[in-house]
Amino acid sequence: MMSHVIKGKVALIGIPFDGHSSHLRGPAEAPARIREVLFSGAGNLCVESGLDLSTEGGWLDAGDLFADRATEPPAQGEAFFREIESEISSLLERDARTVVLGGDHSITYPILKAYARKYTGLNVLQIDAHPDLYDELGGNRLSHACPFARIMEEKLVSRLVQIGIRAATPHQREQARRFGVEMIEIGDWPPGPLPSLDGPLYLSIDMDGFDPAYAPGVSHPEPGGLTPRDVLGALRALEAPIVGADIVELNPQRDLSSITASLAAKLAKEIVARMLPHSGSP
Repeated sequence: MMSHVIKGKVALIGIPFDGHSSHLRGPAEAPARIREVLFSGAGNLCVESGLDLSTEGGWLDAGDLFADRATEPPAQGEAFFREIESEISSLLERDARTVVLGGDHSITYPILKAYARKYTGLNVLQIDAHPDLYDELGGNRLSHACPFARIMEEKLVSRLVQIGIRAATPHQREQARRFGVEMIEIGDWPPGPLPSLDGPLYLSIDMDGFDPAYAPGVSHPEPGGLTPRDVLGALRALEAPIVGADIVELNPQRDLSSITASLAAKLAKEIVARMLPHSGSP
């Protein structure tokens, strides 16, 4: 248990796990790489609003889940997901809020199981090239291609809005209709103002939602995606209180000159700043 996380803090937490990746491994290396960029000295901890996170006491880097273990966590499976859920729940019970660095996208499912117990009427904004609504992939219902199918069938959230989608299969389109998912495909972007999202709001950002020109370091690149300014502008326009977030699917093994890690680090600090109670953001 991460007992060093102080009540009420925004906690930056790594979950270095890629056991449910379907194509390439590598996202387990992402939390360390994002931190390396974030704290490298090549930049600083100031965000676009002018807030300097280096002087803010309302957040902390809480390290990785299970980092204190002598042995590695299970490579995959429901037992490991229950451990993630339990750890996130223990943080939420102390009124901490989490910004999680993945890891593959499968980790969003146990995280949101914990959040659903804490927050009633939870809404989710997902930024992604893929809907991640497969009922199963390769026989694995916990695949990184499936988390939002599990989330929606268990009614963990009230509303799921997806932006940047550009690789939806017929099966996933049917799943979206079945679950009432609001899918804004890339051909319909920009849509004008985003759909009005109430709080509490959780953000789930898959780095392949960005065009590979801006985020080449992913396992499943899909050309024709969002720009960093598209996403930063959308985040700035949000009025709902953000209670948690994850940034997933960075694969450092495929990242050119740490371009993708640099973008992930920027997203992390901008989101942390938005979650601080006195950030001055909407």
